[in-house]
Amino acid sequence: MRIAKTDIPARITIPGATARQIPDFGDASGYGAIGAEYFSLGQGTDMAPLLQGLTDDLCQSPHWGYLMEGEIIVTYKDGTHESVAAGDMFFWPPGHTVRVEKDAEVVLFSPQHEHGQVIDHMLGKLAGEA
Repeated sequence: MRIAKTDIPARITIPGATARQIPDFGDASGYGAIGAEYFSLGQGTDMAPLLQGLTDDLCQSPHWGYLMEGEIIVTYKDGTHESVAAGDMFFWPPGHTVRVEKDAEVVLFSPQHEHGQVIDHMLGKLAGEA
């Protein structure tokens, strides 16, 4: 699920300030501590090969985030695709992979245990272990 800033309802609008809020933007119940992450990803980066061997060969951690610049295509378990563009906030549920269409700067908030396992798996793939 992605949403552009202009599509987030304004709750407060006064001279010099606007506060926008969208309720129910993903569910973190059942997860422990959340980690904050910053990714710089080059055009053409495809996470799919690094996720092979995980359940359904997909990232099984949810993420909440903001794409500061670039464009990312997210593919979900059901085969649907979603384009996330600079300025979008997003929620990616477990069961996804990403491909970078334009150089991207991404801020993510993820359950640190679950995403730590995914990152450890990717590091193993990069080291030729899996």
